Amino acid sequence: MYLPLYLLALAVFAMGTSEFMLAGLLPDIASDLGVTVGAAGALTSAFAVGMAVGAPLMAAVSRNWPPRACLFGFVLVFAAAHAVGATTGGATTGFPLLLVTRVIAALANAGFLAVALTTAAALVPPAQKGRALAVLLSGTTVATIAGVPGGSLLGTFLGWRATFWAVAALCVPAAVGILKGIPAHTSQEANREADQKAEREAEQGAKSPAPALRSELAQLTRPRLVLVMLLGALVNAATFGSFTFLAPVVTETAGLGRLWISVVLVLFGIGSLAGVTLAGRLSDRHPGVVLAVGGPLLLIGWPTLALLADRPAALLPLVLVQGALSFALGATLITRVLYEATGAPTMAGSYATAALNVGAAVGPLLAATTLDTPAGDRGPLWTSGLLVALALPIAYRALGPLRVGRPPYA
Repeated sequence: MYLPLYLLALAVFAMGTSEFMLAGLLPDIASDLGVTVGAAGALTSAFAVGMAVGAPLMAAVSRNWPPRACLFGFVLVFAAAHAVGATTGGATTGFPLLLVTRVIAALANAGFLAVALTTAAALVPPAQKGRALAVLLSGTTVATIAGVPGGSLLGTFLGWRATFWAVAALCVPAAVGILKGIPAHTSQEANREADQKAEREAEQGAKSPAPALRSELAQLTRPRLVLVMLLGALVNAATFGSFTFLAPVVTETAGLGRLWISVVLVLFGIGSLAGVTLAGRLSDRHPGVVLAVGGPLLLIGWPTLALLADRPAALLPLVLVQGALSFALGATLITRVLYEATGAPTMAGSYATAALNVGAAVGPLLAATTLDTPAGDRGPLWTSGLLVALALPIAYRALGPLRVGRPPYA
């Protein structure tokens, strides 16, 4: 793998820390800004909505710009949004303003990830997209291991605002790494040059292809691509639905101290890193293995965790396992989006990003509705189980041809 992939992963680490850190900060933010924990969970959904909407929008706007400049600009906007978020005022205006900064940060994150996914795919041979995606997503999983628990500890001792300042500071080395390590020319510029060549040929009487952006957007009419995006969204909704509300499960249901929130987040992060690593090895040529084995285990895991959440001895290992299964299955499905969208070379990354974040938006919203039911803090865990139960029959019917050993790009 090329060094630029790891530099991109560094930026994804900073952004992943921000995306996931609210799981350990929601109680403090809710108390400080005078809202309920369920309402504070809307910060996670607002971020995800911004990501889902912003991914194709930012990718379309920036598709003819130099990738390095796009990536650098998105990181700077992301850092600025966190600096403003850290200065939000009291309960009356603080929460709405924080909500707005989360949306702005999400738009910047979406643009960055959409361009980064496309750039990463251009840096490796065509049959290694899954590995490139695994390296890129390792920034997110390392964030869940180190960044998010670290942010939770920082919030515990210095307040949640200090965590926002820390994320803004993390963006500085990421921005420098992008300027120093990302090539000036990637496949995006090659595509633009190809379009210009086609226009010149058209002027000389050659047959002109359809406008590039229209052609790439037309890929969204392909049922198989849309279905894989839907499946990725459902699995990610299950992941975020439970992850967002792990803190009250740890402190209320399991009866553990606040410092245990960081321990649980670390375990989830370790599991997610293992899952992404596994997906990187199997998702290119053996996606059916991940789906056939990981899917049923993930389905069983969420209700099991809900039933045993009051027992720390069961809670801790189950969180690790669910993190691994969730990210293995989710990363495999998102890799499939890149393969299915090969006809949209500059927009494929945005389609994958949108699928991820539609799920990340819907999951916490659905999970929050269960907090005031008899299920209480375990409600999100049951919700995740239902979402996976909905996804798996669709997946097995639609993706049955993903047999072991079949190259998915064939």
